[in-house]
Amino acid sequence: MPFDQVRGPGSEGGGGRERAINLPPAILWLILINVAVQGVRELQSYAQDESLILTFGLSPAMYAGDNGDGLSMVAAPFTYQFLHGGWVHLGVNMLSLAAFGAPIERALGPRRFVAFYLSAGIVAGLIHVAFYWGDPNPVVGASGAISGVFGAVLMLLHQSGRMSSLLPVAGIWIALNVFFGLV
Repeated sequence: MPFDQVRGPGSEGGGGRERAINLPPAILWLILINVAVQGVRELQSYAQDESLILTFGLSPAMYAGDNGDGLSMVAAPFTYQFLHGGWVHLGVNMLSLAAFGAPIERALGPRRFVAFYLSAGIVAGLIHVAFYWGDPNPVVGASGAISGVFGAVLMLLHQSGRMSSLLPVAGIWIALNVFFGLV
């Protein structure tokens, strides 16, 4: 991204070598964990996968008193962020995480970035629960966390005076979220 001007050692003069995938470590780990979770889901039977989604997806109904056990109610605000509706959903979310998360992780550091990312996902999940109170359908995906990261990117750009460089990307991000929300 144009505002992410961090260079590694040797990147100016050509003396050092850059990694093939030059993403900060927390983002790489988040991507690997999400891909591993999707891979494990692919190996399960339909019934096992459905049970996993009902247990660890974020269902507003479980907070309204319908079939909510203690483990699900505590774990789901975290775990739903690592479950996705398929490989395309996962791919779009992880590409968005890689694009928007790198400058934020570099600004916050890995630990604070992960805490921010998970917190944004929890807040997004709780807002979903509040708006769809009692709905039995579980929500899955990292879109809420990534939207929080995207908001942080907008704040970073605003502070640096480069907001106009991200406006086209913001339009695409909003359009993708509306599209996937409706479809």
